[in-house]
Amino acid sequence: MPPEPAGSWPIIGHLHLLGGANQLLHRTFGVMADKYGPIFSVCHGIRRVLVVSNWEIVKECLATNDMVFAARPKYLAVKIMGYDHAMLGFAPYGQYWRDMRKLTMVELLSNSRLEMLKHVRDTEIKLLLKDLHDRSIKNGGHVMVEMKEKFGNLTMNIIVRMLAGKRYFGTDTNGDEESARFQKALGDFFYLLGLFLVSDAVPFLGWLDFVKGFVGKMKRTATEIDSAFSSWVEDHRRNRLNGSIDEEERDFIHVLLSNLEDGKISAVDTDTAIKGTCLVSVYDFCHQVQ
Repeated sequence: MPPEPAGSWPIIGHLHLLGGANQLLHRTFGVMADKYGPIFSVCHGIRRVLVVSNWEIVKECLATNDMVFAARPKYLAVKIMGYDHAMLGFAPYGQYWRDMRKLTMVELLSNSRLEMLKHVRDTEIKLLLKDLHDRSIKNGGHVMVEMKEKFGNLTMNIIVRMLAGKRYFGTDTNGDEESARFQKALGDFFYLLGLFLVSDAVPFLGWLDFVKGFVGKMKRTATEIDSAFSSWVEDHRRNRLNGSIDEEERDFIHVLLSNLEDGKISAVDTDTAIKGTCLVSVYDFCHQVQ
């Protein structure tokens, strides 16, 4: 067993050593690593967490013993907002995880599929440049622009168009209510997903998360996100029923519907698998931008 820092308390474990408004977690772990070595464990409430700070040990964990570390513990936020862990990145290791990972890598993220959707990236870049040019002309050739927001909108429009053929961010979205609600719901999702919840560390104290209002906010956010994703899936189903779809118009949801509804993959709930994949795609791309 790896060494464990002294000072663990009943129920909360080492949580009291990891908190503090002016205390950065990675620096706390760095100090512990200097004392206890490149691998040690801490108690995160009732959960035992392995902390590794050596590349050789990391390789041992994620390459040699990757199957052991493939799964993740279940969290309340992912259960409520992430379709009960149907998001690939948070799904427990098993047949569903293997099937969805294979489908994602072969059908969605293959070089041929990304090349087929190259026109989406080209169009969005042209729209961004046109917007910057129009702003410059309107202001006499000089204008200050927050490029972080622009690049964020660019990336999000690319991924949402590749997923569902829609534009939800930046210009040309007409400021419609659906776009605004989706953007707000995503912002709330990322905020709530990053919160520390008592129930994740000490499950029998989970009622504190209800008292603080976190659970209610998560349920409302989940409803908003699910409403958007459900409309995407239903729109694509109608398009499939109304006639053939050009190969260039086959976005990710079309591909997922073809594979899941044709029985090519084992999934208990087709819609949940599709919406979970959409959500994890948006989640991953947002983190790349940040």
